[in-house]
Amino acid sequence: MARVPHANGNPKLLRWLSGGRFYSHSPLPCSAGALEPGPRSPSLQVPDFRFRGDPEARLRLMAASMKQATGGVEETAAEEEPRVLEPGAAPFGNFPHYSRFHPPEQRLRLLPPELLRRLFPQSPETRPILGLDVGCNSGDLSVALYKHFLTLHDGETCSDASRELHLLCCDIDPVLVERAEKECPFPDGLTFITLDFMNHRTRKVLLSSFLSQFGCSVFDIGFCMSITMWIHLNHGDQGLWEFLAHLSSLCCYLLVEPQPWKCYRAAARRLRKLGLHDFDHFRSLAIRGDMANQIVQILTQDHGMELVCCFGNTSWDRSLLLFRAKQATETHPIPESLIEEGKERNRIRFWRQ
Repeated sequence: MARVPHANGNPKLLRWLSGGRFYSHSPLPCSAGALEPGPRSPSLQVPDFRFRGDPEARLRLMAASMKQATGGVEETAAEEEPRVLEPGAAPFGNFPHYSRFHPPEQRLRLLPPELLRRLFPQSPETRPILGLDVGCNSGDLSVALYKHFLTLHDGETCSDASRELHLLCCDIDPVLVERAEKECPFPDGLTFITLDFMNHRTRKVLLSSFLSQFGCSVFDIGFCMSITMWIHLNHGDQGLWEFLAHLSSLCCYLLVEPQPWKCYRAAARRLRKLGLHDFDHFRSLAIRGDMANQIVQILTQDHGMELVCCFGNTSWDRSLLLFRAKQATETHPIPESLIEEGKERNRIRFWRQ
């Protein structure tokens, strides 16, 4: 039987982990609540941990290896090529070439290009639509989403694009963020930052700084694309629960692509195959099984969101789920045209309360 991790006195989480369901009638406010700092750390620098059992140390080792591979002594032509890490050596999902085996087009074909314009028809008149992309990797999907929602074709730029949509894209891996910054074709519309989203202090500082530029306390929409598993494996059941709590209070809408449980087993198997230390929480996770359904229940029953629609599944069997904060019902109603279109195509399933 899986060991239930410590819930630190949180009654909702304790109820969840003990097998019950907490039907909250007091959802988290759609405000800057998630920006309140947690336990303060002495500095913004990541402390120096030992390698064994510590994912931060594995990340630093990976980054150092990549730096050495790309900037080391050029003894042979083969050594001049950057070393491609084994998939299991990316304990946070920070694969160097993620889009090669999960291309953005698989997600884009499921999402209506006019989605944001329908959800926020008045936003460009006053300020751009603000989006948060958590776990952006090297920015390939971030750029693809930006082009898709603004209906921009390859090689085409729009001088007003940044006034329509601005994305803040964050990733834990500084090497990937640097690559995203260098290769981004829309620097005025996409901002890339290095951020461990689970670090309360840095999250508050960086997200508040971005939002304040537009006079806002929350994002219009958040993107969480194949990130939940890595949060879950590295921070446990409590970490996943808190991660979703932060996102739900930071975003009026939230698009989530959860990884199924088979991906958890595959990630753990890759680490063992490479002889690396297993994920600290994998064997003790109590939240498991149908992960899409588990995340739907956490967000809707515990964190004050409602499931608007499921856009379908990608070819690698991951659902695209759109949620909305219940407080946003009056200010951001679901467009009827979006609902009817989904019914006609028989591609989108809707749950309306």
